[in-house]
Parts: sequence; C-alpha cells; structure tokens
Amino acid sequence: MVKQKEPCYVLGVGMTKFIKPRGKVDYTELGFEAGVKAMLDAQISYDDVDQGVACYCYGDSTCGQRVFYQFGMTGIPIYNVNNNCSTGSTGLAMARTIISHGGADCMLVVGFEKMMRGSLQTFFNDRENPTGTSGMMMASTRGYDAKAPGAAQMFGNAGREYMEKYGATLSDFAEIARINHQHSVNNPYSQFRDVYTLDQIRSAPMIFSPLTKLQCCPTSDGGAAAVLVSQSFLDARPHLKSQAVLIAGQSLQTDQPSLFSRSAIDLMGFEMTQRAARSAMQEAGVTPQDFQVCELHDCFSANEMIVIDSLGLSSAPGKAHELVRAGGITYGGKILINPSGGLISKGHPLGATGIAQCAELVWHLRGWANNRAVPHTRWALQHNLGLGGAVVVTVYRRADGGEAPTLDSAEVGTLNTLGYNPATEAKGFTMEQVNRVRSKEKSSEWALQDTLEKVQSRF
Repeated sequence: MVKQKEPCYVLGVGMTKFIKPRGKVDYTELGFEAGVKAMLDAQISYDDVDQGVACYCYGDSTCGQRVFYQFGMTGIPIYNVNNNCSTGSTGLAMARTIISHGGADCMLVVGFEKMMRGSLQTFFNDRENPTGTSGMMMASTRGYDAKAPGAAQMFGNAGREYMEKYGATLSDFAEIARINHQHSVNNPYSQFRDVYTLDQIRSAPMIFSPLTKLQCCPTSDGGAAAVLVSQSFLDARPHLKSQAVLIAGQSLQTDQPSLFSRSAIDLMGFEMTQRAARSAMQEAGVTPQDFQVCELHDCFSANEMIVIDSLGLSSAPGKAHELVRAGGITYGGKILINPSGGLISKGHPLGATGIAQCAELVWHLRGWANNRAVPHTRWALQHNLGLGGAVVVTVYRRADGGEAPTLDSAEVGTLNTLGYNPATEAKGFTMEQVNRVRSKEKSSEWALQDTLEKVQSRF
C-alpha cells in the first residue's frame, strides 16, 4: 500500500435536489448547480482549481468538459469517470490520490446524472455486458426471472440467502426501509420524504422477494460536488479550518475470486467491501466501534443488511438483522445509518450518489446537520458500491480531530456568508454568487448559454 504523503481535506460541498427523471432538467444544469454551490461553500473561485473530475454513467464522452466549461475555460485537466454506482466516490478517491501525492492543491469533483425512467438498463446490446458473468452465475445458482429487474434479483437473492443462513425475516428488511424513509423527512434534497409504517412497506408491490417497491431505490436525476484541497491550501486559509473535513482513510477495491463462490451474498461484492473497510479503517487508525454516523449504499434494503456485516458494524457476521431489530441503526442506537434517507428515499443518480454521501457526512462533522445530528460525532463512515465491480469506503473526521459542535442555522449562514444553512435548506443562488466563483479572466458566455436561467427558474 502506498503511504499518503499529504493530508487531503473536503473544504466545500454542494448538491441539487434529487428528482424524478422526467427529462426536463439537463446534466449541464445539474452539474453547474452542484459545482457552484460547492465552490461557494469552499469560498473559492474556479481560478483556484488545479484539476477537475466529472463523474457520470449515462452520457457521451467529455460531458465533464461541457459541465466544467460553464465555470471557466482555464485549460486545466478534466477527467471523466464511470465506475457504475460507485462513480462519485471513485472520483473523490482519484482526487484525493492526486492531492495526497503532490499532483494538485485544489480539485473540484462534480457528479451528475440524467437518467431514464424505470429500472437500470444497458444501452449497448451489441457487446458483452460487464456484469454478464455475474448474471450467469446468478442464473446457474438461483435461477432467473424474466419479469423482475436484474439488479433487484441479484440483491434480492442475497437477501434470501441471508434469511436462509442467519434467520432474518421479511420484516427485518422492511424495517431497514422504514428507517430510511423516516430519516428522509429531515433532508431537503431527498427525492422522497414520505413516512411509511412497517405494514405499508411490507404490503407494497413485490418487486422480487424479499424486496417490495418501498425497499428499492428509485432512478433519479441529480448532481453533487465537492472541493478537495491539500494541507498547504488549507493552511493559507486558516479562517476555513473549522469547516474542513479530513479524509482520514480511504480504499477503492475491486472483486476477488470469491465473487464466483456460488454465494448470492458474495456475488454482491461482500469481500471487496470487507477488504476496503479494513484498509480504510487501518489507515485512519479506527475500528468499526468508533463511528457515530454512516452513509452506506442501500440501493436495496437487502444490500444494507449484508453491508452492515461486511463493514463490521454488527457484533459478528450474520448478526446485522439483530442490530436492526434492536433499533441499532437509527437515533439512540449503536450507529446512525443513512441519516440522509439513503438511496432508498434520497434517490440514486449514479454519478452523484457517492459525492452526495460525502456532503451529508461533511455537514454532520461540521455540526451543520442540526435537524438530524448525532451527539458527540467524531468519526463518519461512507460506503459506495458499484457492481462490475468497485467499492469505495471512506473514513472522515474533523480537521481539528474534535467532536462536531451543534450550530444553529443562523450561525451557519453567517459562517458560510450565504445567509442560510445548506444542510437543512435547499436553495438556489444569485448571479452575483455565480460571478463570485466563475473564472475571472477565462470565462465564456457561450459555455453557459441558458443554463443559469434554467437553474434559477427551479427555485
């Protein structure tokens, strides 16, 4: 393992509301809004940015340049990243690696996705599907249902195996979804903010047992962005240290041969998550018991169940359902999981998901998430999974190493110069604020076209 040479911090975050995919909002608007908000939050301009990373799955080559050119045309390197559902956190890992090894002092990572309605699908039917071998393994071990979405079958089969091996019940999986929906009420960016009873979740239309519709994440349009900086960049701005969050440990892993062990749980990347968690925690010098809050990849309630085990958050493998039953993953429990509502409620615009998880945890560690905070938060854990496959596990802590305070929104609005708290209120921005973050000398009005007017019309 290559040792980190310099600390890397998240200095700014921003995101759009996650919305139903209706084709009315383009990726240029989503990326622009998220990027502007992140730079405003970091109190920088695009002229401070050394390199950019664009994260998306559904789009043509160089969509990243099309988004970033709206901030300015400064000639900096812009990387376009596609790593399935872990695309956003892969972009964060790339930026952190570059900064930590002296390649840049300030990087802007922007994730965006404009999706189609319905379940995930491939648009290339004339070539091998990257998850085709996983599909064949599933079919040979558990069968294939032509009427059910492929992803729901894969994760649903993992849930079935979990019930068979460890004694979990249908209600345990439904309880995970109930909790996530309950948490979403306090997240202004969440696609869905409705509360459901356990019976309502269990009686919702069955997609693939044990997964009802309310236990499956929706397709979504959305954007999220983060500004990552070096120690020297932060040291030159001491007034911002209270909002800087250290990436204390991080690991991007891909699959091991165990993927094809004929276990439905292993087929969902159990080992690569386990390895990534151990590596990230070892780098940060923490154990699973040190975390107060976690954002994990609950694309389906069944995945949250097996990930609780693979991250080491349960007392032992196969005990995740016992933690769920005991109220251990919500307020007052062992660890708060998915205070944002998770993918199940917040939504899942693929390229933006990992960065939105980062934003949520940054707000908690700053003490800005005052309507959904956990007392004494010192460490935060992020898990973002992509089949095919890749997983990123990240450990965050405050730059000062202390506990997160609890700040009221008025105080936050003064600190960030925006006049409001973006953790608890989703707002737009003014033309003056856009001009504050755009490149002062190398901007093109052609690159913006009518994006600004479209973004502002949504607020």
